[in-house]
Amino acid sequence: MPELPEVEALAAFLRENAVGRVVARVDLAGLQALKTFDPPLSALAGLEVTGAARHGKFLDLDVSGLHLVVHLARAGWLHWRTGLPAAPPKPGKGPLALRVHLDDGNGFDLTEQGTRKGLAVHVVRSPAEVPGVARLGPDALEVDRDTFARLMAGRSGQLKGALTDQTVLAGIGNAYSDEILHTARLSPFKMADKLTDDEVLRLHDAVRATLTDALQRQVGQRAATLKGEKRSGLQVHARTGLPCPVCGDTVREVSFADTSLQYCPTCQTGGKPLADRRMSKLLR
Repeated sequence: MPELPEVEALAAFLRENAVGRVVARVDLAGLQALKTFDPPLSALAGLEVTGAARHGKFLDLDVSGLHLVVHLARAGWLHWRTGLPAAPPKPGKGPLALRVHLDDGNGFDLTEQGTRKGLAVHVVRSPAEVPGVARLGPDALEVDRDTFARLMAGRSGQLKGALTDQTVLAGIGNAYSDEILHTARLSPFKMADKLTDDEVLRLHDAVRATLTDALQRQVGQRAATLKGEKRSGLQVHARTGLPCPVCGDTVREVSFADTSLQYCPTCQTGGKPLADRRMSKLLR
């Protein structure tokens, strides 16, 4: 799933390559992706792209005051295209959800792999009209230590859930939450409201360090290389069975119904493996 660093890098890429161009037309291939009807997609045609921004994990393309706001969900991505075909795509064929043509013949595709479709496209007059944007908590890179401490103290669930709840902190998903918790040396199942002052400090510092490092590596990359750059920087996420680069212990996994998390027992749980059963008694 694209998270804060990847979406920010995509916004930077669009600022460099799309801003100043005029939208020639927009083709909708995945009907389920479009979540709004007023203004219509056709209203974007003929307007200049004037900006690109990020709200949490939402990508926002400013088109002369109208906003094309996209959530890429779990398996969505943006692909920059040079020399787009003139013929419109056939709806419902393949992973293509939306195609944006610019006046220089270039543009981009929004695609989503798999059968479970979650990619969402909104055309709105203000990003705040998108329900998911309106519900966002403070941006994970902008929250200060005191505010972060209050957010954690007010959350009764586990740390993994607190970090990925977009109404608490905006921008962190499954991969970077694993990385942040590993950097902070904290169990994903520790309760957020039970953190000591030192643990809060470590966790806040880990949020900033992990996301800042990813941003520095990814901003300036082409859209096509961002996924590979993200993978290359991961220490525990998606590395089940491999040695932890910090201590050498084997990275373990806890699987759930439709997702999983990875962690290092030595670095995060005092050497104790977490039970890989969803309903088991979890390590605090």
